[in-house]
Amino acid sequence: MAMMTPNLQATDCSNLIPSLTSLFPPRLLHRPLSLPHSRFISKASLHHPSSPSSSSSPPSLVNRRQIISQTASISLSLATLSSLPLPAKSEEVLSEWERVYLPIDPGVVLLDIAFVPDDLNHGFLLGTRQTILETKDGGNTWTQRSIPSAEDEDFNYRFNSISFKGKEGWIVGKPAILLYTSDAGESWERIPLSAQLPGDMVYIKATGEKSAEMVTDQGAIYVTSNRGYNWRAAVQETVSATLNRTVSSGISGASYYTGTFNTVNRSPDGRYVAVSSRGNFYLTWEPGQPFWQPHNRAIARRIQNMGWRADGGLWLLVRGGGLFLSKGTGISEDFEEVPVQSRGFGILDVGYRSEEEAWAAGGSGVLLRTTNGGKNWTRDKAADNIAANLYSVK
Repeated sequence: MAMMTPNLQATDCSNLIPSLTSLFPPRLLHRPLSLPHSRFISKASLHHPSSPSSSSSPPSLVNRRQIISQTASISLSLATLSSLPLPAKSEEVLSEWERVYLPIDPGVVLLDIAFVPDDLNHGFLLGTRQTILETKDGGNTWTQRSIPSAEDEDFNYRFNSISFKGKEGWIVGKPAILLYTSDAGESWERIPLSAQLPGDMVYIKATGEKSAEMVTDQGAIYVTSNRGYNWRAAVQETVSATLNRTVSSGISGASYYTGTFNTVNRSPDGRYVAVSSRGNFYLTWEPGQPFWQPHNRAIARRIQNMGWRADGGLWLLVRGGGLFLSKGTGISEDFEEVPVQSRGFGILDVGYRSEEEAWAAGGSGVLLRTTNGGKNWTRDKAADNIAANLYSVK
């Protein structure tokens, strides 16, 4: 595709601050709430090898490992559990899917889920309308958690992302809010952030003791190693600035780019892939690079979502249906389409449990599984009767 470059202008990125300094407020305690209204999630049982930490627990409480979260256009919210990010073996199979009722209002959209690595029965589920749900029985039951400091404000927070490393956990949301816990979520601290942060925080990853990476929808990546007191910029400018100052980038649709990320996904080794808001190109970033690297799409249809395979390669979904896998491992612009039986509905997300096994989810309850690395996919009919889209696989 040819690139249009009329009067391309540079963008001033002086407001992209390389570090943020914040002070800790008093520790905030959550109080469980019991709400009469409920929706439901779908849950899968996995059979994992026994371990000293789980041998005494009932199997139904310790074998929930993966979630597919979705919401229908009629404000039906649900999520499907399948696997936490644990070392997975391809011979581990999902035995069934069960529904679990949630104490949330109709219209709440579920956005992310994470379990505490030190206690796999203990997890949190995030969503819109300041929704934070907590489970301590592996996902059988969920209770509401509240953030007193957030409730005192006029904002209605959208909690976008959660991540744990050991007992340390992080939550980010919109408008700008950052929460931190050092005790597996028993209490949460709110960490103030600079008002000049470029974009909305859409992703956070706990990377080590007192350490995390935070990403905004404008491509800013910030890193902390002291529990959020200070943040260091990992990239020198936003994506808009990179594209608008690079006249010869050769990226179709990048001229006068002022959009945001539609999706962003991180690999276990710290690489990122993001899709532009219009889906007409994608970007990658590797640790140490000063800027995001834009890539033209090699497919005529616009990109819906992208992510990482377990072998380090990329998967790519296009709008209107279509699954593509990159050739080889690592970052590539060479993709080949894989045939899938999605009943004519688009696929919205893919999640790999191992190099061989992965799940794909999409519109109208489409649920697909592969056991050979993505070469062939079979449909799981368990969600066929769910009148909702399955948006995310974790």
